[in-house]
Amino acid sequence: MKKFGFSPKRSSSSFIAHYPSPSRFILPAPSRSLSDSVMVQTLEVVEPLIVKWDPETSTYAKVTSLFYDNRQEAFEFINLVNKLHKAMHSLAADNSNSELLIRAQHLMQIAMKRLEKEFYQILSLNRAHLDPESVSTRSSRTSTRSSLSDFADESDDDIRVAGELIGEVEDAAEGVMKDLKAIAECMISSGYGKECVKIYKVIRKSIVDEGIYKLGVEKLKSAHVHKMDAEVLDLKIKAWLNAVKVAVKTLFNGERILCDHVFASSDSIREACYTEITKEGASILFGFPENVAKNSKKSSERIFRTLDMYTAIADRWPHIVSIFSFPSTSSIVNQAVNSLIKLGESVRSDLTDFETMLNKESLKTAVAGAGVHKLTVDTMGYLSLLTDYGVLADILLDSPPSEKSLMPETFFDKSFSEDSPSPAVSVWLAWFIFVLVCKLDGKSKHYKDVSHAYLFLANNLQHILSKVRSSNLRYLLGDDWIIKRESEVKKFAANYERLTWSHVIDTIPKNAASMTREEARDSFKRINMIFDDTHRKQLAVVVPDGKLRDEIKVSVARKLLPAYREFYNAQRVEMTKDKKFAGAVKYAPEDMGNALSDLFFGSGSTSTSVSSSVSSSRKSHSG
Repeated sequence: MKKFGFSPKRSSSSFIAHYPSPSRFILPAPSRSLSDSVMVQTLEVVEPLIVKWDPETSTYAKVTSLFYDNRQEAFEFINLVNKLHKAMHSLAADNSNSELLIRAQHLMQIAMKRLEKEFYQILSLNRAHLDPESVSTRSSRTSTRSSLSDFADESDDDIRVAGELIGEVEDAAEGVMKDLKAIAECMISSGYGKECVKIYKVIRKSIVDEGIYKLGVEKLKSAHVHKMDAEVLDLKIKAWLNAVKVAVKTLFNGERILCDHVFASSDSIREACYTEITKEGASILFGFPENVAKNSKKSSERIFRTLDMYTAIADRWPHIVSIFSFPSTSSIVNQAVNSLIKLGESVRSDLTDFETMLNKESLKTAVAGAGVHKLTVDTMGYLSLLTDYGVLADILLDSPPSEKSLMPETFFDKSFSEDSPSPAVSVWLAWFIFVLVCKLDGKSKHYKDVSHAYLFLANNLQHILSKVRSSNLRYLLGDDWIIKRESEVKKFAANYERLTWSHVIDTIPKNAASMTREEARDSFKRINMIFDDTHRKQLAVVVPDGKLRDEIKVSVARKLLPAYREFYNAQRVEMTKDKKFAGAVKYAPEDMGNALSDLFFGSGSTSTSVSSSVSSSRKSHSG
C-alpha cells in the first residue's frame, strides 16, 4: 500500500501548533461528510499519543524507547496508527483535498519516524535474542522440557532454576520477534514498507556476513587457491566443513525463520529481504567447493577432502533447498549444484589418475623377506577409505572404469555388482584391486627363489583380504569374492611350503627300523644339514599376518615333526649306546619344533638362540 502524497514544508511541530486540537477544528455543517466526522474523531484519539512520542517535541521521547518503556502503550500506539491509516483511506476516497487529510498525513509521518526508530533499536539492541542459533532452536520446537535434558544429573533445584532461565530467554526472544512483526506490519500497511525493509536488511545482513567471516569462510581468487600450499588449503577446507554445518542448520535457517516471522504479511517483502541478506554470504559459502575442485593442486589426498565437501552439501541438500526456496534465491541453490558437479568431476578425475598411477607403477626391486609391498599397503588403505563415502555411488553412477572389460569373470563376477549396494563403486574397486594383483604378480617374478615368490603373493593377497574384511569393501565385493581370494592365498602358501620344506621332509627315512647304525647316523647328519640350511634361509622371510604365519607353521610342523619324531624315537636306544652316534643327532623333535616357531618374523637374529637351545636340549637328552 503506497503512502499518501502530502509533503508540507513546515515541521510537524509547527503544524501541530497551527492546529492545537481537533476538537477546535470547526467545519461548516453543510460540508462535513461521514468520513470527515470519522477523521475528526480519530485525530482526537490518536494525536495525544503520537505527539507524546515525537522526538522533535519531547526530550523524553528522544532518549526513551516506546517498546522498552511501556509495551502495552507501544501496542496501543500501533493500534491507533492503524486506525489513523484506515480513516485516511476513507477520507481520501471522498475528499482528497481535505485539510484534515494533510493533518493526518503529518501525524502519520511522525508515527512512522517513531516506529522506524523503534524498529532499529529493537534490531540493534537484541542481537543476543535474535541471533540465528536462538531463533532456529526456538522455532524447531525445542521445548523447555527437552532443553532441560542437559541438566539430567543436577538436583531438582538446579533443574528448576535452569528451567526458569531457559524460559526467560525463550520468552524474551519471542517478545522481541512479536514487537518486530507488529512494527513491520504497521509500517508496511501504512505505505512505509521501504523504510522498514531498509533498516532490516542493513542490520541483519551485517549479522549474516559477520557470521560467515567468523566461521572462517572467505572469498578466494582462483589463482590464490591454485598457489596455496596443501597444508593451508587443508585447514581452509576443514574450516569450511565446520562452517557449512553451522551455516545451513543455524545461520541461514535461523535467518529464514526470523524473516518469515517478521514479514509474514508480505511474501514479496520477506523474499526480497531474505535474498539480499543471505545471497552474498551463501554464494561465498557454496562457491568455495567449486573453486577448490577446479583450481587446487592434484595430490593423492585431495580426493578425500573433495568427498568430504561433496558429502557436506549432499547431506544437507533437503535443508538447502528448503531455506533457499524463493525464486530469487535459486542462484544460491544453483551454486551449490555447480559445486556438487565440479566436486564429482574432481573425484572421477582423481580416480582415473590413481588408475594411471597403478598401471605405470614400476616394481623392479624385490621386497626383502617376501613381505607386503608398500604399493599394496598404500592402495588398500586408499580404497578402504574410499568406501567410507556413500556419496561415491552417486558420483560414479554412470562412470564405469575405462578398462573394466579386461577384468576376467574369475576375478570379479560382474553379475554380483548388480546386487551390490553400489554397483558402479563395486566395479571400480574390483578393477583397482585387479590391477594391483597383476602388478604384484609381475613383481613376484623378480625373486630368484620361486618359493619366496609364492610367499610374496600369499602375503600381499592376505593383506588385501585383511583390508577388505575390515572395511566396507566386504559389502561391495561380496563374500564369494573373499572366499575365492582366501583359496588363492592357501594355494600360494601351499606352493611355498612344498618348494621350501618338501626336500627336508623327504630326507627323513621311512624305514628306520631296518637301517644300520651307520645309515641312521648318516641320515641324521643329512637331516641336520638340510634343515639348518633351510631354516637359515627362512629366518629372513617374513609373514606379517599372524593368522597366516601360524597356519604355515602348523602345516609344516604337521608334515615334518611326526615323521622326524618317529625316526628319532626309533634310534634312541642306539643314542644311549653310542656317544659318537648321539653326537650326530643335532635336534630332538622339541628342538625342531622350537626352531620352526622362530620363523617368519623377518630376522636372522634368532638363529643364535636356536643353536644354544638345541645344544642344551641335546645334552639333556644324551644325559
